Amino acid sequence: MSWRMPAETAPHERTWMAFPRVGPTLGESDVEREAGYAAWAAVAHAVSRFEPVTMLVDPSEIGRARRILPADIELIEAPVDEFWMRDHGPTFVTDGERLGAVDWVFNGWGAPDWAQWQLSAAHARLIAEHVGAEVLSSLLVNEGGGIHVDGEGTVLVTDTVQLDPRRNPFADRARVEAELARTLGATRAVWLPRGLTRDYDDFGTNGHVDIVATIPSPGRLLLHDQQDAAHPDHVVTRQLRDILQDQTDAAGRRFEIVDLPAPATLTDGHGPVDWSYVNHLVVNGGVIACGFGEPEADARAAAILADEYPGREVVTVDAREIFARGGGIHCITQQQPALAAVPQRAQGDVR
Repeated sequence: MSWRMPAETAPHERTWMAFPRVGPTLGESDVEREAGYAAWAAVAHAVSRFEPVTMLVDPSEIGRARRILPADIELIEAPVDEFWMRDHGPTFVTDGERLGAVDWVFNGWGAPDWAQWQLSAAHARLIAEHVGAEVLSSLLVNEGGGIHVDGEGTVLVTDTVQLDPRRNPFADRARVEAELARTLGATRAVWLPRGLTRDYDDFGTNGHVDIVATIPSPGRLLLHDQQDAAHPDHVVTRQLRDILQDQTDAAGRRFEIVDLPAPATLTDGHGPVDWSYVNHLVVNGGVIACGFGEPEADARAAAILADEYPGREVVTVDAREIFARGGGIHCITQQQPALAAVPQRAQGDVR
């Protein structure tokens, strides 16, 4: 039996995160750093209401983590530099009986000068060993934020991520699709030409799909919708909609597209924002949604998410400090699918 990545809506064993540590991502001032710690802790607290959370913590931060995280969150001490678990951690898969962990090559989103990734690049194997998962080694430079699946063979990807010459200079679509079929069980790749504007600045990922579009259920797409023509993503999201409305999934269904409107804020001190409600995390019985301090827009997004994920409680967490550092709630989390047939190693708590 081949490996397959379950949909995010499938039952989870737990969610994995990495605790922030001092470095270029966290911030230069004490105020910025404290805001970063608080944002990560708020997400962990929200997720832990629905399912277990395990947090990798650098030795330099273990005391702080014990102080500010809820007591029910398991802490594992391990070297950390970057702390975007979706990207440097494992992508979990299953063959129906065993748990697998894809270990992509991680080079800090294309090896920019500022990035520090060498420590966190080891997390996929470390976590796989901890949970007893079989490691699927891959030579593809990829990140978990660069893919979304429906669990039935469809995967969303982006030309400017998987075909980025800083990541995979010798790749073409056929080679990427073959590797996604081997590791994720993907039989149909839907290629987006690009991501959101802000994602192409010096601290961006060059077009991660998990801030643009996701598949809440087979045959349906949630698509970021920038409705204000003054924002450059107004044109981008309309171009993406034109492309995606003609696409089909692995079962041959044409996608039903549901627009997820962006908040009203257009810029911050660095230019056009990429604030997106698409970057939510589905958990057992819930959805952890990004909030942006705009009550009307946040409530509208929560209502759409509640419709798309019936029976799940939508919990909104302020994500502005996470986005200020280059991503959102989905980017800092990674789900481990539940697999009753796989015995779990005893989970030691280093508290």
